[in-house]
Amino acid sequence: MEKIKLEYYGNSINDLDDYQEKIEKAEKKLRVEYKNNIGWLDLPVKFMDVDKIKVVSNKIRDNSDVLLIAGIGGSYLGSQAGLELLRSYFNNNLEIIFIGNSFSSDYLKEVLDYISNKEVSLIVISKSGKTLETSIAFKFLKDFFINKYGEVSYKDRIYVITDKNNGALREMVNKENYESFEIPSDIGGRYSVLTNVGLLPLACAGIDVEEIFKGAKAAHEDCNINSIYSNYCYQYALIRHYLYNNNKQIELFGSYEPSFRNFGYWHQQLFGESEGKEGKGLFPIPIIYSTDLHSLGQYVQEGPKNLFETIIKVENSKQELIIKSDDNLNNKSLHQINNVALEGTLKAHTLGGVPNIVISVPEISDYYFGYLVYFFEKACALSAILLEVNPFDQPGVETYKKEMLNILENGK
Repeated sequence: MEKIKLEYYGNSINDLDDYQEKIEKAEKKLRVEYKNNIGWLDLPVKFMDVDKIKVVSNKIRDNSDVLLIAGIGGSYLGSQAGLELLRSYFNNNLEIIFIGNSFSSDYLKEVLDYISNKEVSLIVISKSGKTLETSIAFKFLKDFFINKYGEVSYKDRIYVITDKNNGALREMVNKENYESFEIPSDIGGRYSVLTNVGLLPLACAGIDVEEIFKGAKAAHEDCNINSIYSNYCYQYALIRHYLYNNNKQIELFGSYEPSFRNFGYWHQQLFGESEGKEGKGLFPIPIIYSTDLHSLGQYVQEGPKNLFETIIKVENSKQELIIKSDDNLNNKSLHQINNVALEGTLKAHTLGGVPNIVISVPEISDYYFGYLVYFFEKACALSAILLEVNPFDQPGVETYKKEMLNILENGK
């Protein structure tokens, strides 16, 4: 398979030898100091038994019109990104609806009304089992399933992905005997796409999870080469760090392919939650060009120079359209024009003082989705360590939860 490549357009970085030493220290710290949080790091080269995933996903496709996936944050963003990127926009036999990621009564009620006359299955994802948005949704959904399928049969349509031994959901699995899958204890939510958390929903959509793992395995090999000159993952982490240290505060992350929109939201959580601590960190913003050039293009070109762009370039399209006309567009493909838009914008923005990182991927496929997931997970962990923050905790998230519970329990 062809490799991805990375190109940087901006101020020259002259002290690469110094950065080699920094990345080696970050790599060592990742493997030693955070050894209890890096189950994802060598996951692609470990044995993966997908037989159970295949059996359950086939069962869900056979007996369901709609699959509900209840989860929030890392419990759904990765699979949502993969589904948008890898499935046809319009030819989907199994409809997948994400739920349990907000407190909106309007949304939940509309979903319940919509599925009332459909055959439905449910995947509930939470490592702790205490995530409030998901647990509240599950209460309503459980009642719905019992009323629709009966006190016994409803259990055959509910699947739980949670911690192997602990938590409220594991207790419920043991009590109700739901079919369950494990989340490894040493893998946090935002690093869990290549576990059952991401793979089961993707398999239900007919996506080849073994091919995803092949791509992740290739990325594991490439992203663990001990050389900044040969390792694009290292380069991405270090260029971001260099730009951050040179007064860049915002990373616009996106592509010229609309199917990368939710991949951008996954990237936003991965980096935002891993880096945004102790007053540090880049603020990640998902974009899709050329669409967002008509809303943000003016700001990027002539606004404050506190940002840079990371763009995923897709070299080849799966389907092609050729323009027939008498002007300068004659016989040009739409994908060719899309990449010309990328090149023109790249030139304009860099001339305007906005650095760009361009990560080129040969095509959109299951293989390269797996590759990109691992690539960004590894780069993110190293980026956070370079900032001298913990890549794997989220104390700020716990603050809002604490205040919310105080209000619910005490009225203030």
